[in-house]
Amino acid sequence: MIDESSFIQLPPDLLRTFVAAMDTGSFTTAAKLVHRTQSAVSMQMKKLENDLGQQLFRREGRGVVPTPEGDMLYHYAQRLLALHEETLVALCKPRLHGVVRFGTPEAYATRYLPSALQRFAAVHPSVQVNVYCDDSPQLKEQFRAKELDIILTTEENANQIDTKPLPLAWLMAERGAPVEQRPLPLALYHAGCLFRRNGLTALEQAGIPYRIAYSSPSLAGVLAAIQAGLAVGPVSINTYMQGCRLALPQDGLPPIAPVGMRLKITQKPHSEVLDSFAGFLSQELGMKAS
Repeated sequence: MIDESSFIQLPPDLLRTFVAAMDTGSFTTAAKLVHRTQSAVSMQMKKLENDLGQQLFRREGRGVVPTPEGDMLYHYAQRLLALHEETLVALCKPRLHGVVRFGTPEAYATRYLPSALQRFAAVHPSVQVNVYCDDSPQLKEQFRAKELDIILTTEENANQIDTKPLPLAWLMAERGAPVEQRPLPLALYHAGCLFRRNGLTALEQAGIPYRIAYSSPSLAGVLAAIQAGLAVGPVSINTYMQGCRLALPQDGLPPIAPVGMRLKITQKPHSEVLDSFAGFLSQELGMKAS
């Protein structure tokens, strides 16, 4: 028979305090977010460390920074809290109805949307979600015209407070990639794309001649040329395509400057439906809507 009393418990309120401390790098600031005193937060974190038998933070100046064990717990804590919230919403809150108009570039839709949509639909099956895929400038125009409620866009500045850095890399075929050809053949999104601009800038600064061999407004079009071994192209580092790989240092291609991702929601007052959908996206992306 299992002795359940020996199990370590991870109460949601303890995890919320831990996540707040991780996000802010300060027990004092975290205390304000969770409506506790600084000493109470310190005691909670000490209890968590004692229960787990791991040091989760170390002092640095007036703040705290996570240990490797703290980083590991942070990712699990976010998932546990998200599941806890979904459970409460599904069982305790009235069923939501309405429509969400969400806009995102195609590359983000294929990477981030499936999981978020699946979890959202499980909790709010009566909400209709309309997804529009387009480039970021067009999505911003539609957002300003109030044709979209929430948008996920690519931003030039990866270091703004309301953006999340998105690293870029070169994608190429696993076999027969034309990395040694000069001029280097490229497969790119159409003009105006920041992936394209940052990739070309990297090549120009490295003195590598290139030619634009293939251009497409869609991710599928760009990836088709790369997968066929006809060109290389700049993509986000989490892009996966069968038969392709990200460039390695020995391939001789220069690093590409990152871009930023920004999640925006229409100005308040907005509905509980929009707040909930934005919350699911925020959990999936690891960033908050502005």
